[in-house]
Amino acid sequence: VVFRTLRQAILRGELKPGERLMEIRLANQLGVSRTPIREAIRMLELDGLVIMVPRKGAQVAQITEKDLNDVLEVRLGLEELAVKLACQRITESELQKLYQASRSFEQMLETTETDDLQKLAQADVAFHDVIYQATNNERLIQLLNNLREQIYRYRVEYIKNPDNYPVLIAEHNAIAEGLKNRDKEAATLAMHKHVKNQAVAVKSVIQCQDEAENE
Repeated sequence: VVFRTLRQAILRGELKPGERLMEIRLANQLGVSRTPIREAIRMLELDGLVIMVPRKGAQVAQITEKDLNDVLEVRLGLEELAVKLACQRITESELQKLYQASRSFEQMLETTETDDLQKLAQADVAFHDVIYQATNNERLIQLLNNLREQIYRYRVEYIKNPDNYPVLIAEHNAIAEGLKNRDKEAATLAMHKHVKNQAVAVKSVIQCQDEAENE
């Protein structure tokens, strides 16, 4: 519970990048002892949401362009591999789930308030989850799930801007069509564009934040 509470506070921006996580203060706020706070911070560090700074302790990790590039390189390789395998192995029932997830995500973009970013991000996650499961490769699914939390933060940043919604919908549709047609080249290209476009948009956000801080 403490982990989920702190994680949500970071993703929502209630705990700002660079903000120190004081164990005593957090324990008092959440009405728990320092032990679960300490364990939650360790879990957040593993997810890349918190870093340990010498002589300062735990603080919320910055969203940096270097971090984004590191995550992108790994994500791009894994997502492209996943969609290639899914092209060969996806079942008709999984295709139905994929289209349902795509339609559900599109409806949420049209009706959900933009301040409920986690709900929108989770709907995007559900679309990709169908593809992961369709690979029928447990090791690959595990790797993608381990990367999920680090991707999630950038996914939330991307979804903050409603201007990105038409692109997101079009990209999901292109990926789904590629999988439906068992067209490995088209599906892989669509996934490549999907990941790259997200990275470009988030980089722009990071650069704007850096410029604002330097002014």
